[in-house]
Amino acid sequence: MAIETVSSETERVFRSGGHEDVAAAAAGLSVPSMVGALERLGRTRRAVVFEALQPGMAFAAFDRLDPALQQELIGELDDRRSRELVFHMDTDDRGRLLTELPSHESERLLAELPSDERDRTTALMGYPDGSVGQWMTARYLSARSHVTAQQALERLRAESRDSTRAHVVVVIDADGVLVGMVSLRELLAADPAAAVGELAHRVHTVGTGTDVESAARDCGRSLLLTLPVVDPKGRVLGVFTGEDALRVLEEEETEDRARSGGSEPLRRPYLATSVSRLVRSRIVWLLVLAVSAVLTVRVLDVFEDTLDQMVVLALFIPLLTGTGGNTGNQAATTVTRALALGDVRTRDVVKVLLREVRVGAALGAVLGVLGFAVAALVYGAAIGVVIGLTLLGICTLAASVGGAMPLIAKTLKADPAVFSNPFISTFCDATGLILYFLVAKAVLGL
Repeated sequence: MAIETVSSETERVFRSGGHEDVAAAAAGLSVPSMVGALERLGRTRRAVVFEALQPGMAFAAFDRLDPALQQELIGELDDRRSRELVFHMDTDDRGRLLTELPSHESERLLAELPSDERDRTTALMGYPDGSVGQWMTARYLSARSHVTAQQALERLRAESRDSTRAHVVVVIDADGVLVGMVSLRELLAADPAAAVGELAHRVHTVGTGTDVESAARDCGRSLLLTLPVVDPKGRVLGVFTGEDALRVLEEEETEDRARSGGSEPLRRPYLATSVSRLVRSRIVWLLVLAVSAVLTVRVLDVFEDTLDQMVVLALFIPLLTGTGGNTGNQAATTVTRALALGDVRTRDVVKVLLREVRVGAALGAVLGVLGFAVAALVYGAAIGVVIGLTLLGICTLAASVGGAMPLIAKTLKADPAVFSNPFISTFCDATGLILYFLVAKAVLGL
């Protein structure tokens, strides 16, 4: 994601300047600045600016663009330029890009690759979507376990320029089975005559079918910048890098935040997203929530007579529904995060539910006492009791529902973020109102 900006004059040139002016303006920019400028342009103009870039800048900027913008550029550029871009990509990035392109475009670009690159790319494209297999790279440093540290260093000097991970060495035996990993620092400090296998540390590994988000979490928990990917016999097929782990986690966090807010993730920069796409990303959940809000209206209709007898009850509806929704959202957000980090698992649903009941009851007790004091002071003790008891019940119910829903979603193989905060708020609104009016009828004798 680009964090640098360009001047307004440079943006003006990119939006309306000719080829030579664009090339001159781009010459003085860093790669992050160039990426940021490209993200702010429309689809057609982005291709025009990209055509004016020098090859080195073009390749570097293309690698850092969002996948959706990469796909658009491939479709807009001429065959020669698109072929060059695809050829210079890392194999794992290339495989994921070609998987997302239309089949005829993907097949054309694959056919134009050298046979060895085509075979490696096709192999990665054969792994399931969202698996580590599609993200692993074969560009890493390796050494046989029986060679000495001195021999390994002499060989690694020649290989390091072709590796994306030049600080750690994957150690394998004669059959390609993983022995462990050793850092270059440790290799340099070791006795030159020591066998590399004696220096290697055992590390966590994953298979090609492992969910890539799970692998990214493993990298974070284990503080690994390189995670070996092995076959069932333990032979190394590639490595999953720390940079890719960060990209995966960032994408997942962006997706969860969007869905928790009641919209679909854009999967592209905001300014590079059309208005129609923005509408489509939000309208579905708005329709779902509008329909579910009918439940709240229905509850008010059922208890209309109660409101007629005690109009003051209507004054507290926003307070109660807002408190319930906020409490449920807090619980859902906390548990969804804990689920993503592996702190809780689906089988912990009972533990989580009991914990959130206690948390909700404690929150409700504090808010209930305050609600009773304020309401009793202004509207009398009876109304104070109604508000106090309702806040206690609503907070307990909302925290329980908000905490359990993400785990239930995970059990049903659904995305916990789909059980978004607006959905929980709507549910808590309806149930909270029912509880409110039942308490009022019991305490006030309506």
